[in-house]
Amino acid sequence: MKRSARRATAQRQAPPKTRPRRRIHGRIADEIGVAIVTGQHPPGTTLPNEVEASVKLRVSRTAYREAVRILAAKGLVESRPKAGTRVSARERWSLLDPDVLAWTFGSESEPSESFIRALFELREIVEPQAAALAAQRRSADQLARMGHALEEMSKHGLSTAEGRAADQIFHEEILKAAGNELLMTLTTSIGAAVRWTTIYKQRRHRLPRDPIPDHRRLYAAIAAADAARATDAARELIQLAHQDTKRSLEAREG
Repeated sequence: MKRSARRATAQRQAPPKTRPRRRIHGRIADEIGVAIVTGQHPPGTTLPNEVEASVKLRVSRTAYREAVRILAAKGLVESRPKAGTRVSARERWSLLDPDVLAWTFGSESEPSESFIRALFELREIVEPQAAALAAQRRSADQLARMGHALEEMSKHGLSTAEGRAADQIFHEEILKAAGNELLMTLTTSIGAAVRWTTIYKQRRHRLPRDPIPDHRRLYAAIAAADAARATDAARELIQLAHQDTKRSLEAREG
């Protein structure tokens, strides 16, 4: 069979592509999600119905319906027959969901000081103890992945997407190395929190100091299997990151 014929046969046999439709769903969910977290649609507000929304957004009713399902899965909205789709109370939102964090810290959003404080308080509760467990339980492979992520951070810097991705991997690997399956369920959320706070604190000015040495101290403590030193290093890293973020808040208010 000729190459052109084989290609045509493969194209006929290939399943239909669904990625464009998922992208539309995601775009709509992003737009509405940002509007919700920024207060444009306060809790208790009823969103436009499918017909109105699909016309306004120039998308199909199916696409809009799927976007609403995404938001409902994250606790931002709830739909009831005859009552429509209503924005949920904030306490029902999945605030640690990576998408919700992205909407909260996105370019159109300004997280509140209380939210940022709560986020760092959570990290300070979770990560130092996770670092202690990682120091006791980490495998050679896990330590190698931490070390590689650290070197990538140093190579690219946290002002780049590559450096921030390595930073996220570094923190996620520590949580995984703790060897607690319940703790590991937080890796995606903690990783997203690390990523978005790092982006946010550089939004208006460059980082006031180099945070890589803080990460190196944490890595060295885990490599040395020193749980107490790992706890202290993780706590100090988080506290210094919080201070950097507060400077960004002050710059915003100034």
